[in-house]
Amino acid sequence: MLGQRIKSPEMITLPGTPEVELLVRPSARARRLSLRISRLDGRVTMSVPKGTPRREAVKFAQERADWIRGHLNDIPTDVRPSFGDHIPFLGKLHQLVAADTRMARLGDGFITLPSKAPDKIGPRLMALFKNEARQRLDLASRRYASEIGYEFNRITLRDTRSRWGSCSSDGNLMYSWRLVMAPEEVLDYVAAHEVCHLAHMDHSARFWDQVEAICPHYATHRKWLQKHGADLHRYRFRD
Repeated sequence: MLGQRIKSPEMITLPGTPEVELLVRPSARARRLSLRISRLDGRVTMSVPKGTPRREAVKFAQERADWIRGHLNDIPTDVRPSFGDHIPFLGKLHQLVAADTRMARLGDGFITLPSKAPDKIGPRLMALFKNEARQRLDLASRRYASEIGYEFNRITLRDTRSRWGSCSSDGNLMYSWRLVMAPEEVLDYVAAHEVCHLAHMDHSARFWDQVEAICPHYATHRKWLQKHGADLHRYRFRD
């Protein structure tokens, strides 16, 4: 089997403690073997030129087994919110507090949740965050769209892992509702970014000039997402 060449995606397993599964993905554009570890879900992917001998790919992975396990150990573990925990909202930690209430409510540094339904903490928090995200992203999108003289059709919220927002060719905006856990200026930057795609459906110099014109410190907020964005996906609100 090791004499075979890799012509289509396949899984290989690195023995050891713990075992590590890698997705080996051949690519016509790849010029060398390379590894990528997703901080969102810990998936390990190896890109290889098409026709690479399987033996060579296995050896490449084995030689880097310690590096792979080290990076996997650095990925934060999932968090399932419970009473007493702290969770970020607009970049500030809020404690989850049990109270005699029927729904989740925001307070100054805390979020109250119905004490009689601890098993519903996740779904109720998610509903609260989605509602807050929709209001804030709608407001920011309208403000920025007005500044550049464009209009958008509608806004949808999703729980996307690969992107924080998008703009379709027909003017529909999509955002990750988890942005409401980031600092408010970061949420605003993503809104500015997607609204600017109404005018420029690319990432050309003109696009970034437009972003900078309405969000002067966008580079700082963009770096925050690159550094801390994966942490927002640690939180699990449903099974």
